[in-house]
Amino acid sequence: MTTLTHHKKSVRALCQPTFENTFVSGAADTLKKWTGKEGRFIKNFTGHKAVINALAVNEDGVLMSAADDGTMSFWDYGTGHCFQTSSTVAQPGSLDAENGIFAAEFDLTGTRLITCEADKTIKIWKEDEHASEMTHPIDMAQWRKKCIAEAKRRF
Repeated sequence: MTTLTHHKKSVRALCQPTFENTFVSGAADTLKKWTGKEGRFIKNFTGHKAVINALAVNEDGVLMSAADDGTMSFWDYGTGHCFQTSSTVAQPGSLDAENGIFAAEFDLTGTRLITCEADKTIKIWKEDEHASEMTHPIDMAQWRKKCIAEAKRRF
């Protein structure tokens, strides 16, 4: 048995892709990527500002983290770049405190996301077919700066 102790807050979620021998853990402080065999720390995925309750990854390398405040972040599994954020909406008649997401999974196609939420609902999310690089641009300068800084810390 190996015990991994890099998180500063309690770990609430894990997910492992089928395309490589690694896994990601989620807590209130950050997401962390690990090697599957030795449990060696690889990198942090920083930017989600709430307690992570659920993680899911699809075959395209899209990692989704969902939190107790209803926020969702979408990351590139390889680089750790957060390329999109979104929030759920509690069903009418629910309290704002019932905005959390407790579990999530991609369907077999990897294009639909299924979430279990605090407002007693299951939601199925689909990809925006009209999204493009023009409507959802990536800040490449910031992304490069972040990746280089993380690479320098690792070695």
